[in-house]
Amino acid sequence: MLNLIKKEIALCLHPTAFIFLAFAALVFVPNYPYEVIFFFSCLSVFFCCMMTRENGDIAFSCALPVKKEHIPLAKILVTIGLQCIILLLVGIIGAVKGAILPAEQYVNQAGISANLVLVGNGAILLGIFNLIFFPCYFKTPDKIGAPFVIGAVVIFLLISVFIALRWVTPLYSTTLNGLNSENTGAKLVALVIGIAVYAILSTVSCNLSMENFQRIDV
Repeated sequence: MLNLIKKEIALCLHPTAFIFLAFAALVFVPNYPYEVIFFFSCLSVFFCCMMTRENGDIAFSCALPVKKEHIPLAKILVTIGLQCIILLLVGIIGAVKGAILPAEQYVNQAGISANLVLVGNGAILLGIFNLIFFPCYFKTPDKIGAPFVIGAVVIFLLISVFIALRWVTPLYSTTLNGLNSENTGAKLVALVIGIAVYAILSTVSCNLSMENFQRIDV
């Protein structure tokens, strides 16, 4: 498994997988829908899978002395690693923003502020994308567009829901919004819920992807 993960990193990671990590700094952009940052992480998955297809990596991997179900697992584990990095970066950079900017400049008029709740929201978005994209992708690894488009549409619909919640519910507009030092307990609960949802959905995605990949003849 470790060798498969190393192969994924060496041969299948598109440069955008690293470039889009820097987009965590978008939390410094005033009045920006910060959940969109996590869509770019999903977009990097699309580019990596396209690179996998163009290089014939699936057939190459199947020719290696490895278990077939470990091939999708390795790719998903690498993706999960990158997603955890972007979540961590958004959390850290958001905390830095809260520490150096006045409170009035920290408030985001286009959605939730760059706080712990944003990280929880991002985890939910990434988990849902994993659940949609990877099981579909590993049914037909040569067809990447349809699974990505479906995943992207759902992600943007959910981003719209999060933005709407910011304005129509007191829970989001008052309790969960603003600096991490305000209503810290509620924000931590939202973060834990988001991480738990991400872990569950990503685990289900792994299991479904391995089952689907086992059924196809490469």
